[in-house]
Amino acid sequence: MYISNEGLLVILFVGLVAGWLAGKIVRGAGFGIIGDIVIGICGALVASLLFPKLGIRLGTGLVSEIVYSAIGAVILLLVVRLVRGGGRL
Repeated sequence: MYISNEGLLVILFVGLVAGWLAGKIVRGAGFGIIGDIVIGICGALVASLLFPKLGIRLGTGLVSEIVYSAIGAVILLLVVRLVRGGGRL
């Protein structure tokens, strides 16, 4: 599989924005640039595994990918918070 430089930049940008949004929604602050990217990319993975099984489709394009990834990242952060015992939601 080959990913162009532009494709890699888009993945990092989507991950950064989605992770930042998830951090703002769940925790009230971001996780730093690297943490936001990692959370956003992991959230995109969670969303890509979970949403098709539920029959949820958000459309195409960059904005829908950011929303898709941010929702996945929020779900990921809530599950991590529950497993770690970090308190209530």
